[in-house]
Amino acid sequence: MVIKLDDSRTHIISALVLNKPGVLQRVAGLFTRRGFNIENITVGTSEQENLARMTIIAKGDEKVLEQITKQLNKLIDVIKVRDLEPEKTVKRELCLIKVHTATEKVRSEVIQYANIFRGRIIDVSPETLTIEITGPPEKIEALIDLVTTFGIKEIARTGPTAISRGIKTI
Repeated sequence: MVIKLDDSRTHIISALVLNKPGVLQRVAGLFTRRGFNIENITVGTSEQENLARMTIIAKGDEKVLEQITKQLNKLIDVIKVRDLEPEKTVKRELCLIKVHTATEKVRSEVIQYANIFRGRIIDVSPETLTIEITGPPEKIEALIDLVTTFGIKEIARTGPTAISRGIKTI
């Protein structure tokens, strides 16, 4: 009996692209045509005028990563592509969590959990509190797990974005 180990891992791909309409669609289309799944993608302006930074989270082995990198580099709007090494990368996510807080006791507990996780209460209504939390996805998942018992009304997440540690840039 042969057991094949799954050698795929999560890759954090940082791409510097022209900041103009249609670039995101072309990148997403490339992934679709090649049958690669984008687990998450964030895009924002970069430190360089007229350029944006895309952070793409995708799973696959080294062969898949190589294909993604080659195909991205073929796109005319892509300036530079780099696979960020997890141990040399700062990765953060923003999450807004609206929690049902019908009683004062529940409200107090939710506020305590938010404080423990260095979150902030950004909105209060008679029956809900909204928590803003930033950090690694694991930290956000841990807070969500804790407040689930109270009843989550709504969650909005940005997905991870990342940047390399130190002075190396793309």
